[in-house]
Amino acid sequence: MGIKGSATQEKILNITQHMVLQKGFSGTSIDEIIDQAGITKGGFFYHFKGKSDLAMRLITRYFKQDDAFFQSLFDRADSLSEDPLQQLLIFMKLFSEAMADLEDTHPGCLVASFTYESHQFDDHVRQLMAQGVLNWRTMFSSRFETILKTHPAKIDTRAEQLADMLTSIIEGGIVVSRVLASQKVLVEQLLQFRNYIRLLFDVK
Repeated sequence: MGIKGSATQEKILNITQHMVLQKGFSGTSIDEIIDQAGITKGGFFYHFKGKSDLAMRLITRYFKQDDAFFQSLFDRADSLSEDPLQQLLIFMKLFSEAMADLEDTHPGCLVASFTYESHQFDDHVRQLMAQGVLNWRTMFSSRFETILKTHPAKIDTRAEQLADMLTSIIEGGIVVSRVLASQKVLVEQLLQFRNYIRLLFDVK
């Protein structure tokens, strides 16, 4: 596929993601996507086999972009401290600042949207969703495992629990921010989790 073809594919994915976050996957038709993208039906099917293929490519891209975003923040945090606990606290601060810098409330989470309509998807798409969330657990857990080896927690806890808690705060913060049309909700929830980590590991 050439540069022009890749650009068209990205345009279709961007348009579809925006629509899905606004009105759900079932409420988004191929005809609407075609109309918004300014392409023919044949052009759409040149890039995607159908709506199921579109869903698969959409969720795969979403996780890839999110993973790259998280990794960029971790890379920055790692460059600023050698202590794993401080690295995580810096990561949370950078994350909250990135969310505060958004022009509007977070557009929404494709994982949450797809989960609400899981009956619309085949097993392959559902497995991609589950694997993506498990990858988040692995990414965050590895950080907490390193911290727990060098910093005793004030209460009994496991790295996996903390990882899932962080994911829940991110996802829940996005939902509440959108419902209340308040960008600061997500930012404040991220900072509250940061405070929790400070208290958990008795950071002065």
